[in-house]
Amino acid sequence: MSLSTQEAVRENKGAAAQQKYLLEVDSVRKEFPGVVALDDVNLRIRPGTVHALMGENGAGKSTLMKIIAGIYQPDRGEVRLGGKKVQMHTPLDALEQGVAMIHQELNLMPFMTIAENIWIRREPLTKLGFVDHKALRENTQKLFDRLNISLDPETEVRDLSIANRQMVEIAKAISYESDVLIMDEPTSALTDREVEHLFQIIASLKADGKGIVYITHKMDEVFEIADDVSVFRDGKYIGTDLASNLDSDQLIRMMVGREITQMFPKEEVPIGDVVLSVKDLCLDGVFENVSFDLRAGEILGVAGLVGSGRTNVAETIYGVTPATAGTIDVFGETVEIKTPAEAMDHGMALLTEDRKDTGLFLMLDIQENMQIALLSQDHVKGGFVAESTVSKLCKEMSDALRVKTPGMNERIENLSGGNQQKVLIGRWLLTKPRILILDEPTRGIDVGAKAEIHKLITKLAGEGVAVLMISSEMPEVLGMSDRVMVMHEGHVTGILDRAEADQVSVMRLASN
Repeated sequence: MSLSTQEAVRENKGAAAQQKYLLEVDSVRKEFPGVVALDDVNLRIRPGTVHALMGENGAGKSTLMKIIAGIYQPDRGEVRLGGKKVQMHTPLDALEQGVAMIHQELNLMPFMTIAENIWIRREPLTKLGFVDHKALRENTQKLFDRLNISLDPETEVRDLSIANRQMVEIAKAISYESDVLIMDEPTSALTDREVEHLFQIIASLKADGKGIVYITHKMDEVFEIADDVSVFRDGKYIGTDLASNLDSDQLIRMMVGREITQMFPKEEVPIGDVVLSVKDLCLDGVFENVSFDLRAGEILGVAGLVGSGRTNVAETIYGVTPATAGTIDVFGETVEIKTPAEAMDHGMALLTEDRKDTGLFLMLDIQENMQIALLSQDHVKGGFVAESTVSKLCKEMSDALRVKTPGMNERIENLSGGNQQKVLIGRWLLTKPRILILDEPTRGIDVGAKAEIHKLITKLAGEGVAVLMISSEMPEVLGMSDRVMVMHEGHVTGILDRAEADQVSVMRLASN
C-alpha cells in the first residue's frame, strides 16, 4: 500500500527495504517548553540511497536531524547506526561514529582560510607539533580535485560568495568520510549550475554506498535525486515510500493535509480602498519586481518557503532595508521610506519575525517594552516622558490583550511566549497603525494564545486596519486571509483569492 493513498504510519515493504540499514530511528520524542517537536517518529536510511525528508516548516525535520547529529538529545526513543544503538552527546560524537551534517545556517570561520575551515581540529602536524600548512593545502586540493571544486584552499572564507561557502561546507562534511551525510536545504544558495554539480557529487557518494538524508522544500529536486521519501507533519511521522511511487500532488497532500475550518475561523468584514500599493519593488540580490495592493480591512496573507524573501519584503516596506528599485504608495501618495521612523510616520507598524532577537528587550519589564514605540510620538514634552499617561495606556492595552502577568514591572523574559507576543502586539497597537505588518505573529506559542491573537487580528481588520500577515503555517494563512500572496525565491508567483486558495495550490506556487 502506497504512502500516497492512505493517511497512516507505514513503510514500503519491498525487497530493497529489507537491506541492512545504515541509520535507524525508532520512536524518538523531543519536547521543548510548551511544544512537542517530535512525537515518536521513525526513520530508516538504506545504504547507497538518497532519502528525502519532507514536511512544512515546523514539521520536525531539522529537530530530528540535530538529534542524529548530536546537537540535541532525545527525550526517549533510540538511534541505531549499522544496527547498533548509539548515543551522540555532541556533534563530535556523531562525526566519530560516521554521521556528518551540512547545516542550513553556514558554520564557517570567516577569517580563516578554506583549508583551515575544512580540517579544523584535524590539522596535519609537523614532527614538532605545529600545523603542517603544506600538507593542509595538499589535502584540501586532493579533496577539491575529487569533488571537482575550483577554489583556492588559501582563500579566506570571508572573500567567498554565499554559494562558494556552501560548497566548502559540503566539502568539509564529505571530508569526514561519514557513512551518513545529512544535507539540510543544501541548494538554497546555489545557482542551477552549482546544483547540478552538487547532484553529481551526491551520485558519487551513492555509488560509494553512503546514505544521504536530504531535506528540501523543492519538489523538482526530490523527484530528480531521491530514492526514498519520508513525510513528517506537525512533529509526527506520516510514512515512507519509494520516490517512484509518488508524484508532486500526492506528496504535497501528505505534507499539508489537515482540517483547518475550526482552528482558524474567519469573520467577513468590509474591505475598503487601497491603502498600500507596492509596484516592482526590488532589493538587489534578495527579491525583485514585487507588486501588490493592500486594502483597508483586508488581511493579505503572504506564504512561501524558507528563502522566498517574504521577511525581506516586509522589512523593505518598513524601511529596515531601503528598496533599490520600485515604488511604495501609501494612501495614494508615493512615499520614500528609508527608516522605520518614516514608516511609522506613514501609519505603519511591523511585528518582527523573531521576537527575542529583533522585538523584545528581555532585561526590561513589560511597561518598558510596551511603551518604547510611544516615546517618539506625542508623549514626550521638553525631553520628559509623560509617565502617568504612558503607564495608563500600557496598562489598558495589557488588560485588553489579557496579558497574564503579576504586574507591569514584571521582566518580559519571565512571561510565556504567547504573553510576550501579546506585549509586542500591544506595543504597536498603541501607535494606532493603519497598516499592520505581522511577520510570523503566532510562531512558537500555544494554541490558546494563537486563537486569541487570531481574534485580535480579525477585530483590527474589522476596524479598518490593513493587515499584511506573513506566516509559515499553511492553516494560518488559509484560515485568516482574504487573499494569499505566494513567493518563491524572491518573486511573487501568484496572488489567490480566498475562495481559490487551498493547501495544494499554495504549495505548488511556493515550490516552483
